[in-house]
Amino acid sequence: MRWPMLCVALGMFLVGCASTGKPPAAPEPVPAHQLFTLASATLKEERRIAVYTPPGYDAATDARFPVLYMPDGGLQEDFPHVASAVDAAIRAGELRPVLVVGIENTVRRRDMTGPTTVASDKDIAPVTGGSEAFRAFIRDELLPEVRRRYRVTEERAIIGESLAGLFIVETFFLEPELFGTYLALSPSIWWNAESLVRQAGERLAARADLRAELYVSSANEVDDIVPAVARLREVLQASAPVGLKWEVEPRPDLRHDNIYRSSAPAVLRKWLPPVQGAAAR
Repeated sequence: MRWPMLCVALGMFLVGCASTGKPPAAPEPVPAHQLFTLASATLKEERRIAVYTPPGYDAATDARFPVLYMPDGGLQEDFPHVASAVDAAIRAGELRPVLVVGIENTVRRRDMTGPTTVASDKDIAPVTGGSEAFRAFIRDELLPEVRRRYRVTEERAIIGESLAGLFIVETFFLEPELFGTYLALSPSIWWNAESLVRQAGERLAARADLRAELYVSSANEVDDIVPAVARLREVLQASAPVGLKWEVEPRPDLRHDNIYRSSAPAVLRKWLPPVQGAAAR
């Protein structure tokens, strides 16, 4: 950087510190990771991907590992705390070694939502209804790229909260074979007048042979998420196929803004426990 530009940058930094009375917050710690970009023909944009590899990955050259995918997966989003939780659990022997693949957002509300006919839903963002394209990006472009770059198995899980949780529940019902384990924390399944919940029984009945895992939680949002998740639980109790392992967990002790960080470590340990007799497959 040239000296005049450096002076300008330093001046702006000092002004910012003076105006707030404190230095800018330090970046959130994150385990060692790699970054790559993927030009998406489906989304017609470039997407930035963060990847955490578990301890021993580099040395175990003949081993392959499961993958945990996550929307909201940028370094300024949820990737740091999820990757840290995964790393700590693996090192403690409480979670099987997995890769974590974080997908950084560009237009979040577009990618995480399906179509809606509810006017108030359309007020939340200029563009919504892009979940089908985002799912196609994951299926047709990201998964093959991760298989090309890393030693992975066909075991895949996905985790997310709020609108990302909505995307996860939608993917479970529309394309359940895409992942084996679906972890949706306080998902916004009120979207489109709870259309996913209203159609859940029919979709489950059509997949009697389904084998998957589904976890759904709800924080203390009694006006929207709590009743929607409770109705989904009723459908699962009545219609879940034998091969579906599922749990709906109310967490009234948590809020929408802290349920991800507060509950994800325990959720991940429960649903991705160590595999007896094999650290990687």
